[in-house]
Amino acid sequence: MNAPDTVARLRVLAAGLRAPLYAETRIDLPFDQVWAVIADLEGELPHLIPFVREFKVPPGDSERKPAQAVDVFGLRGPYDVRLSPGWCLMQSRLVTMGMAATPDGTGTRLAVCGAARPAALGGVQRLYGRLLGERRAHALFREVERRAVLR
Repeated sequence: MNAPDTVARLRVLAAGLRAPLYAETRIDLPFDQVWAVIADLEGELPHLIPFVREFKVPPGDSERKPAQAVDVFGLRGPYDVRLSPGWCLMQSRLVTMGMAATPDGTGTRLAVCGAARPAALGGVQRLYGRLLGERRAHALFREVERRAVLR
């Protein structure tokens, strides 16, 4: 039995999390070029997510590593990051965010999801999803594509 591709895997995760932010797109650039942007968390994440000012990840080839996020207000928070080709999952005590990509012919299918972890934030999460979720996801896709073209 074949394992699902990374985008399908993220879709299942988003459904299980009841993530208010989930979207997929196709970018007409090769997988390696698109994934290079996503995998460069320290250099690119602050360009992709407006409220992240800094994202520090220790060097190394480990697929699982700790990270430190700094938001636009200067607040810091630890994250657990799982990063492998086509798969990125970042979790803090408050947030789960994932990005996945898979080759699609000469292009790349890309997906993103985001969810709050505490159940108490469920109402805020649903409101965010309805008001901003899809728009925020498509802004992220546009920025990934723009930055991938520059590589």
